[in-house]
Amino acid sequence: MFMNALAPVLYLPHGGGPMPLLNDQSHLSLIHFLKKLAAGYQQPTAIVIISAHWETTVPSIYTDPNPALLFDYYGFPPETYSYTYPAQGHPELAQQVSKLVNAAGMDCKLVHGRGFDHGMFVPMMLLYPQANIPCIQLSLIQGLDARQHIKLGQCLAPLRERNIAIIGSGMSFHNLQAIFAGENAQYRQASDQFDQWLVNTMSNPHLTVAQQQQELEQWQSAPHARFCHPREEHLLPLHVCFGAAMAAGLPAQTIFNEPLMGHKVAGFRW
Repeated sequence: MFMNALAPVLYLPHGGGPMPLLNDQSHLSLIHFLKKLAAGYQQPTAIVIISAHWETTVPSIYTDPNPALLFDYYGFPPETYSYTYPAQGHPELAQQVSKLVNAAGMDCKLVHGRGFDHGMFVPMMLLYPQANIPCIQLSLIQGLDARQHIKLGQCLAPLRERNIAIIGSGMSFHNLQAIFAGENAQYRQASDQFDQWLVNTMSNPHLTVAQQQQELEQWQSAPHARFCHPREEHLLPLHVCFGAAMAAGLPAQTIFNEPLMGHKVAGFRW
């Protein structure tokens, strides 16, 4: 049982499209992990979710009180386009997040009518299947600048004291070409080396927060970084999470580190 006065910050892998909801064999470890995770901390009063699948010119906050779902994947069975996840939105919290972002000198906008994308609803359907916690979604920023996303996360830090959880939904390995190529020892060795770097960066108790921040800002220098992330949108929710948690001055806990679709991926909690 995790015990913490602050609401958790979580960086979670969300798998491939809706495959975790289809009980795909390559996702069984992730499915089990997500189904058990919420038992380890106090239920939050609301959740802010940063998904790899939403990018806008400035940070955008989804404000609908009764959000629909956005089925932003293709080629899956018909039932995967009729899922429901009736979690309430939280327009008041969206306004508060907007003010926090503005107070840091960053522009932002409020967005209506978009829907929760699969980076939100797929993990949430396993994590909180009752859909009983209000949620809002916050976008990534086009340009995908690492430092800017850490700063965005810092804006969210005060929410933790109000029992509002922050979840970054992405994948710490996201090279689709390598995944579809199947078993390849060279690819697996490269992704393992990046995974080792990432786990050490986030969870090594001997690294200071400043050292962690420097590593994350310079993540492209990590072993095989651009192989693992030809485009970094699935990594940057981690930067937002780190920014939200860094004031506490503690390393992350590595709470998931298992093969997923042939390559090891990590999940972290602060």
